[in-house]
Amino acid sequence: MSMNLAEALSSITTKATASDWRAAIRLAGDGLVAGGATTDAYTDEMLAAVDKHGPYIVIAPGIALAHSRPSPAVLHGGLSWVSLASPVEFGHSSNDPVNLVIGLAAIDHDSHIQVMGALAGVLSDSAAMTRLLAADSADEVRAELTAIAAAA
Repeated sequence: MSMNLAEALSSITTKATASDWRAAIRLAGDGLVAGGATTDAYTDEMLAAVDKHGPYIVIAPGIALAHSRPSPAVLHGGLSWVSLASPVEFGHSSNDPVNLVIGLAAIDHDSHIQVMGALAGVLSDSAAMTRLLAADSADEVRAELTAIAAAA
């Protein structure tokens, strides 16, 4: 049973504008807060993780998975999706620039793994990614993700 990412996403923003990687992560954090998954403190924790460990969250060309470890700032598991109108540099040696930031909040390690598996399937499908990044609305992103889940 594959997880439907469309249902897991607490918020979707398309063609957003971010001046730099911090602004891009903040947008993903704002989406998690808006969806009720986290408090603003979690957004600060995601930023601090990059400050401390570098741009390890840029997991594939053009894609950043903004997250931090489970903490009291995570109210329930959630995902946010932010596609950027113009890509931003995170400072990653091979995967910059980033045009999709996915915010991930997990209450524990196990739920984190399930979401990562579902995401990996979508992110590795280049045709689907092209359609997802071209999407102009949250509805288009949800429809595409639902179709991917149905085909899996």
